[in-house]
Amino acid sequence: MPMRLLRAPLTWVVVAVLVVGAATALYWFQPWKLVTDTEVHEELVAVPSTAPSATPSTGSAAPPRPATPSPTPAGPVLLGGGEFVSHEHDTRGAARIVRTVDGRHRLELVGLDTSNGPDLQVWLTDQPVRTGPSGWRVFDDGRHVALGPLKGNRGDQAYEIPAGTDLTGLTSVSIWCERFAVSFGAAALTTAG
Repeated sequence: MPMRLLRAPLTWVVVAVLVVGAATALYWFQPWKLVTDTEVHEELVAVPSTAPSATPSTGSAAPPRPATPSPTPAGPVLLGGGEFVSHEHDTRGAARIVRTVDGRHRLELVGLDTSNGPDLQVWLTDQPVRTGPSGWRVFDDGRHVALGPLKGNRGDQAYEIPAGTDLTGLTSVSIWCERFAVSFGAAALTTAG
């Protein structure tokens, strides 16, 4: 009886369908990424943690000078940042936007620690960051700027923001799984001041 089943054309059709189905599922879900990590250790921009004080020293007898427009800083400037919150997967670390000395903008992920997954992208978005399942799928609802594939699910990494990108209203960053339209984690970008 078993030899007879192996010779039947229907058996081979069923086997072929099962093999194709299993291969498709493996490609689509990539389950091995749940147990593998990719670490990235790119050099991040060194930005001053606080702005220099403009107040005169307490021992000065001279009257304060009138306010003058501040010159463009000579070094890099932290424009904003925030801490990641977990969405579909546990996510920790921070995101920050830095203007470099040459005037370019870049997003830096500092100490990122999240799950690996299929088709993970880094997005700047205009959507608010919400905790819990209600915040997992909102980032493709509005305006977003895709900065490219996530370089690694752990470590420090930087992404150039395309020249001419209007950062106005882009208030969050998401580690976005394009394949399943879900956020692994996101950070609200608070303006540095």
